[in-house]
Amino acid sequence: MSDEGERLTELAKRRGFFLQSAGAYGGVSGFYTYGPQGAALKDNVEDAWRDRYVTREGHMEISAPDVMPEAVFEASGHLDGFDDMIIECPECGESHRADHLVEDNTDIEEAESVSTEEIAELIAEHDLVCPSCGTGLAGEPVDDFNLMFETNIGPGSSSPGYLRPETAQGIFVEFPQLAEYARNQLPFGVAQIGKAYRNEISPRKSLIRVREFTQAELEHFIDPETDEPPLERVEDVTVPLYSAKQQESEDGDVQELTIREAVDEGIIGDEWVAFYLGLSKAWYERIGVDMDRFRYRQHLSGELAHYAADCWDAESELGGDWVEITGFAYRGDYDLKKHAEHSGEDYTVFKQYDEPVTVERPTVDPDMSVLGPEFGGAAGAIGSELESLVERNPDAFDSDAVTVEVDGEEYTVDIEATGYSVEEVTESGEHIRPHVVEPSFGVGRLVYTVLAHAHTTDEVDGEERSYLSLPPEVAPTTVGVFPLMDKDGLGERAREVASDLRAAGLEVTYDDSGAIGRRYRRQDEVGTPFCVTIDYETQEDGTVTVRERDTTAQQRVAVDDLAETLTALRDGDLTFDEL
Repeated sequence: MSDEGERLTELAKRRGFFLQSAGAYGGVSGFYTYGPQGAALKDNVEDAWRDRYVTREGHMEISAPDVMPEAVFEASGHLDGFDDMIIECPECGESHRADHLVEDNTDIEEAESVSTEEIAELIAEHDLVCPSCGTGLAGEPVDDFNLMFETNIGPGSSSPGYLRPETAQGIFVEFPQLAEYARNQLPFGVAQIGKAYRNEISPRKSLIRVREFTQAELEHFIDPETDEPPLERVEDVTVPLYSAKQQESEDGDVQELTIREAVDEGIIGDEWVAFYLGLSKAWYERIGVDMDRFRYRQHLSGELAHYAADCWDAESELGGDWVEITGFAYRGDYDLKKHAEHSGEDYTVFKQYDEPVTVERPTVDPDMSVLGPEFGGAAGAIGSELESLVERNPDAFDSDAVTVEVDGEEYTVDIEATGYSVEEVTESGEHIRPHVVEPSFGVGRLVYTVLAHAHTTDEVDGEERSYLSLPPEVAPTTVGVFPLMDKDGLGERAREVASDLRAAGLEVTYDDSGAIGRRYRRQDEVGTPFCVTIDYETQEDGTVTVRERDTTAQQRVAVDDLAETLTALRDGDLTFDEL
């Protein structure tokens, strides 16, 4: 772990942001408990996400179960293709993620896009050793390891299920009902914030790679033929882009381009993905991501997910490494098509035409009096397959006979027995299967990024000060309330002020322990943006001292105006300089 990571982990544990779970039992790798400060920060990041991607964009939000039946993940492809590369030490038996060993010990940055065979060759070429015991790993097999957590639904083992590895499938599997809620009007978006689980081979770097984590995902369903994003809203936003072309170039680097320039030059291939890249940049700034330590990186062809036609990651720099905090993918109709095939349900929406249209429609009417005697018990299945075939490939009926496959066996049917014909029909609309654009945010990594980018030191009154320069909107506590000293009625007055501020909806901490300077430092270290001190002047004129965290500047504010003033400061409607 980097020096930055060690400092942050120490601060996080000491001040109640996060700590490894079950420490009394030796801890468990890949699981973390958010303490009082961390839980509040995480909630505030989630609220800011919900405000930006649900409320302001007019989307809906659901909450699906963490456990889902095996059939869902058979359909989605996770059972067969949700793997990481694993290598086991022959001496100590410790398992390691093979591509991470290569990344940590060579100049290769994106080893995930390399095959298992090539990873094994790189391990041998660079004489890589087990990080646990130092034994050489050359010649050891590199295998695929499925990351799904398996469980059973109900007693026994007859109903296998899995902890979801992403929240998205809870949205996709319920699409028919969700489309009804949206009145079958495309485009529409469905969001979800919830837990996901991946049995990581070697969890590491604190919150960055864990086995239980929170995702905030939006699935935006569109008509790929007609729905266009409101690109004009973000076309002038300048974004730092690290394209696949630049990554593969010897002197490639991040390019600062507007969204419009990136689309026109073909750097971002899909306009919907471009829209969300542009929309999200301001949101990252809003929650405290340092834009000097931020970029969008395009996936190389070898690392694209099985469902993605194109994908970009938002990455933040943490301890010298670039870490994914969000994935922006164009998933096409992969998920809905797979669930339709496996479930037999209709995963389309009906698109009404402006006016009815007359079209030629190939149809079949299988002659069962011919098919029955010729094919016996298979006749019904053959007839159904003919009906399916004419929809997906009418050209198959252009010859004297047509061949279909049923249960692995081929049957040839004379064209006359199929009842094939082309009819003119008048249609008022058509069923279409939407495509999906997905921004998927890792909440834990965002929390870690915000903390790392906010952690600052300076000097105040000749002493070094450590503080978190968190935006007021996401800070765990908005205001600390202190009596100058707990006597002469100052303590009672301060507790009244704290109670009134809480009633106004502000997050408040009350502290009367120790010197006032030390109380300020405690709040600075957990990122509290404002502190209010009740002193003897408060008793005389009804004003208090309001102190701003980053500059340590102070202003007197009337108690009667205090809640309104602090609310405006928190929400960005007022700056401290304007007081």
